[in-house]
Amino acid sequence: MADLSVALCGVTLKNPVIPASGTFGFGREFNELYDISCLGAVATKGLTLAPRAGNPVPRIAEGRGVILNAVGLQNPGAEYFIEHDLAWLRSKTRVIANVAGSTLRDYGEICALLDGKTDFIELNISCPNVRCGGMAFGIRPESVKEVTKIARENLQKTPLIVKLSPNVENIAKNAAAAEEGGADCISLINTFTGLAVDIRRRRPILANNTGGVSGAGIRPIAVRMVYEASRAVSVPVIGMGGITCAEDAIEFLMAGATAVQVGTQNFTDALACPKIIEGLNEWCDFYGIGRIASLTGTLQLNG
Repeated sequence: MADLSVALCGVTLKNPVIPASGTFGFGREFNELYDISCLGAVATKGLTLAPRAGNPVPRIAEGRGVILNAVGLQNPGAEYFIEHDLAWLRSKTRVIANVAGSTLRDYGEICALLDGKTDFIELNISCPNVRCGGMAFGIRPESVKEVTKIARENLQKTPLIVKLSPNVENIAKNAAAAEEGGADCISLINTFTGLAVDIRRRRPILANNTGGVSGAGIRPIAVRMVYEASRAVSVPVIGMGGITCAEDAIEFLMAGATAVQVGTQNFTDALACPKIIEGLNEWCDFYGIGRIASLTGTLQLNG
């Protein structure tokens, strides 16, 4: 069997497969189906300082090869997570706490609260389904650098991952801005902003009107952005966007990712992550790859 372990910001993951934030809760429900200790890490549901009720329903719209979601960062708050879920989740695998805020101060405070308690902090500055904050910080390089710097100043012990929005002019510039602000790692892509229409009512399907587009249909765009971003920074990259199988994950690794996050496929197949891990082993064995980490950044463009 191949060595599937990867090093991320000095932290060893047993494999590069991580369920993406917002698609796995805090892991308890999936652990009833399989032992989630098989995962490289878990990215938690997006956390805010205070509990959030999220957006009104309907929150989900299905499309061909994609879904739209406008959940709106519903979560019980960071304090609740620390008290009720953190110790259990850390006993299982590495923990990436995904955090969000409406102001720069929010980001600083939640990072300070979680510093040293989780293996990583993932800064969500790119969520397109909330009405304030979040994505506003992820659009321009200047604001990406500013919010990253605030988070970095409030983290003394925990590596900082900055999650980038694809809804930007130049993903490479935003990746570089995150690194300049103090990011130890970047993750991308978050969802695209989309609109689905109920043609009988002539109204948006989602109560929030727009939502985040994810799923297999966005993968080629995500791979391209990971390729561009990885060549603009010296820090590691976590790739995501439409991964459904081991071969998809390998695309991201070759494009420059050190690890991958699996999102929407968890809704389609609750066993998606362990299947992808098994598939990575089989693929590496078939092609004689001893260490999966050796695949990162090996893509060679034509011409």
